[in-house]
Order: sequence, then structure tokens, then C-alpha cells
Amino acid sequence: MGGEKMNEVIVYHGGTEIIEHPICQFGRPNLDFGRGFYVTDLCQQATNWAAQVADRRKMAPVLNRYRLNREAILAEGRCKIFKAYDRDWLEFIVDSRQGKPVADAYDYIEGGVANDRVVDTVNLYMAGLMDINTALTRLAQHQPNNQMCLLNQAITDKYLIFDGIQKL
Repeated sequence: MGGEKMNEVIVYHGGTEIIEHPICQFGRPNLDFGRGFYVTDLCQQATNWAAQVADRRKMAPVLNRYRLNREAILAEGRCKIFKAYDRDWLEFIVDSRQGKPVADAYDYIEGGVANDRVVDTVNLYMAGLMDINTALTRLAQHQPNNQMCLLNQAITDKYLIFDGIQKL
């Protein structure tokens, strides 16, 4: 057990509820990386998301904090890592948002968020109003934020440990 803590990264899940035991299949369908439990290693990104959700729901924001043994997941699970807003990422996001079960092949997916900086490009491409090369050129101008989607409940239970809530 001693060496495991060194492999852990701190990740966050923003929302309006304390979530000590995340359920992977509870989320909405057709999200970027499918129906799973989403976290990020970027505290500000999770804080911003918590504020948006809280504002929409007229509730107080909550920032859940977890320890994630990412190395163990990468070694044990079926993983997909997107390092950039590239063709592979764009096609995966489009397929997911169109309800295709592309995430079903994975236990863990990590990569850029289709957030308000890039979602217009994604939507224009999906609607056929922008070709792939123009979309990729526009996407290349942005440094991706980071999201991690846990899709396998057993792996989530084993490697994502609730570490309390963080004050906002």
C-alpha cells in the first residue's frame, strides 16, 4: 500500500451534490466520452463547472475531491487518451454526441473537453456546415482542458477514492 499513494493524482468533480461513491452509468448519455463519471485534474475547470450547474439548478456548488490512481487504471484498464483536439478526438466526440456507443470499448477515457471554446466548431462540423480540415484548423488553435471519464464501475470503485469536498 505504501507505493500506491505516490501514483495518485488529485481530481475533482464539480456539481451540487457530495458524491462519495460515484456511479459510472448514472450520467447523461451522448456526452463527450459517453455515459460515465467525469473528473478533471484542473481544479479551476471543476470549480467553474460546479458554479454553472449550481446556477442552473439554483443550488449551492459543491467541489468533490478524489485521489485517482491513474497509473493503475492505465495498466489494468482499456484506456483511450486524447492528447490534442485532433481528427481522432473530433470523430470520437461527434460519434458520442450522436449516440454511437464508441465509449463502450473503454474503461477510462481522457482528453479535451468540448467546452464553449470549441463547441461551436464541433457543432458546425456535426451539422455539415464546416468541413473536417477547417474544423481541425480551428481546433488546433486551442489548448485542450482535461477531462477524465470513468466508465467501468469496478475500476472506479478500486482506483477513485473520495477525499472530501473542497471549499469554493
